Amino acid sequence: MLPTHHRRVAAACAAVTAAGALVLAGLPGAASASPSSSASPASPSSRLSPAESAAVGKTSPGVLKAMQRDLGLTSAQAEARLVNEAEAGAVAGALRNALGRDFAGAWVHGATSAKLTVATTDAADVSRIEARGARAEVVGHSVAQLDAAKARLDRAAKKTATRDAPVWYVDVRSNAVVVRAVKTSAAKSLVEAAGVDASLVRVERTTERPRPLYDLVGGEAYYMGGGRCSIGFPVTKGTQQGFATAGHCGRAGTATTGYNQVAQGSFQASVFPGNDMAWVATNTQWTATPYVKGQGGQRVGVGGSTQSPVGASICRSGSTTGWHCGTVSQHNTSVTYPEGTISGVTRTTVCAEPGDSGGSYISGSQAQGVTSGGSGNCSSGGTTYHQPINPLLQRFGLTLKTTGGGEDPGPGEPEPGGTWAAGKVYAAGDTVTYGGATYRCLQGHQAQQGWEPPSTPALWQQA
Repeated sequence: MLPTHHRRVAAACAAVTAAGALVLAGLPGAASASPSSSASPASPSSRLSPAESAAVGKTSPGVLKAMQRDLGLTSAQAEARLVNEAEAGAVAGALRNALGRDFAGAWVHGATSAKLTVATTDAADVSRIEARGARAEVVGHSVAQLDAAKARLDRAAKKTATRDAPVWYVDVRSNAVVVRAVKTSAAKSLVEAAGVDASLVRVERTTERPRPLYDLVGGEAYYMGGGRCSIGFPVTKGTQQGFATAGHCGRAGTATTGYNQVAQGSFQASVFPGNDMAWVATNTQWTATPYVKGQGGQRVGVGGSTQSPVGASICRSGSTTGWHCGTVSQHNTSVTYPEGTISGVTRTTVCAEPGDSGGSYISGSQAQGVTSGGSGNCSSGGTTYHQPINPLLQRFGLTLKTTGGGEDPGPGEPEPGGTWAAGKVYAAGDTVTYGGATYRCLQGHQAQQGWEPPSTPALWQQA
């Protein structure tokens, strides 16, 4: 169970819903500046909670409504869930750094994500985990061990047929590398070819045969010859505007037209299989905006790209099926399509259908990734996979278009020196210097002005 402030936040959200606002003053970050403190005036980090610094309060009403519909939540529960998930992400990130090689994963659960579990391989860490308000679970394998085993499966898949064992991932909740197979013999062959210890692997039978969703503002349609895909997230590269999307939608040089059939741009780079990422540069008729298309065409603001934890809520926008929500099942998943295997994608319970490919995944106001493929549909339910946005931004040197962030320092307000840089993609565990102090990253994200380490406790911890 997370600290009692989560229960207070849930109650506060219920009270605030009627007023149409989300008040975050009860969170620890906001309460940490004591009037009796002898310290100098409070720094930005002492005034902001993780939920505030993650821009939870700016979440579009469209996101909240879709969460209510697809996750069976009330309005107050949807708001409380986003607050709790922001807080849990920061706590889990801090514990990951503190536990080091003992860390074995973290996940949220419960209708409002009010419970955080952090796993460790060392029973001596239990008190440290519980002191942060999380439930501790002692397991046999660290995340590093599981990630290493999965990496061996990824390498083996380049030389081993995986069509009948199409999905594998690190499942922190069961402390295993799960291989989902149509034929168990195919899973066995992959594991043997990789030389992975069988005790690290669990094989699950499935009828799932994922495929890219080819049939042919984020979520809007674009066309490539006879195909259709969906815009992921508007981006910039220097002065050039464009959007991120799925690699299987087109190759470098492929021309695109917009939802209105007006000439739009062309693919500048594309990777598929291996990954499923691409970006399109648009002509001057098109302007990148910090929005994706939400329920009923309502615009949903994109505040940043902080990756959500396993179990967190997530919503998707696509040009075929529109707006749907679910939860994050696993990160670091590998999946085999007829065209080959892609790795490093995120598996979710959100449904999708052909034509949704390339479209936006967002948690609260935070961009998560672009639709790759899946199985099932939005009538009977399905599983989908998305290419995480941060590796895509990093690979192509792109900057996510956002509503968040502050302005560049004005005259007389010089930026403190250090290695932190706006526009750079940081992974959990990375270290930077800023204003003479050293900080360690808690959650992966692309940095932006206004998200400097001292002012974003959801993302950075002073080392």
